[in-house]
Amino acid sequence: MIAVFLRELRLALRHPAEALAAVLFFVIVCALFPFGVGPSPDALARLAPGALVTAALLAALLPLDRLFAAEAEDGSLDLLLTAGLPPAGLAAAKAAAHWAVTGLPLLLAAPVSAALLALPTDAWGVAILALGLSSLILSLLGTLGAALTLGARRGGVLLPLLVLPLAVPVVIFAAGAIEAAAGGAEARPFLLLLGAFLAGALPLAPLAAGAALREG
Repeated sequence: MIAVFLRELRLALRHPAEALAAVLFFVIVCALFPFGVGPSPDALARLAPGALVTAALLAALLPLDRLFAAEAEDGSLDLLLTAGLPPAGLAAAKAAAHWAVTGLPLLLAAPVSAALLALPTDAWGVAILALGLSSLILSLLGTLGAALTLGARRGGVLLPLLVLPLAVPVVIFAAGAIEAAAGGAEARPFLLLLGAFLAGALPLAPLAAGAALREG
């Protein structure tokens, strides 16, 4: 499992275009909001929590359709599964690599996006924590979606249609935490709900993704 994770990191370092595209998408989407709603800091600050979380999650979706596709096309996925590697372990390694390659760069870009949306600086710490938890959950859900749509016709279209409804509670809790922090309220309940969601997804999503890979 560790070998698969390190292999994914090496591949990402050799071909950083996907991670860079996700970060640029995140920043550009956040930069478009001042043009759509006007430059008023108050108006932007009201939209900032939901816009920040939604833009980050959509950006994290971009590389997911190729998560298992390359290995499936060249036959290496079958070799990994027949070599004795647990399918759930393979899915967990893929999810961890996706978050390391995509989620972490998005967290690094979060202050820039928060500034573009006029989010109060007092809420930046909570925003980064909420985005970190929500992006971890999305990596797990996205891995499950990628496994379920592997080999399907127009799987790249099916994947977001499958994953985004599952991510609705994540968006609600993460945006609620950021909004609470921006308003001077307590963000801890929302962060705990995100943590509970992550605790449930952490074992269940790789197991379900592994079952889909095995049946596929």
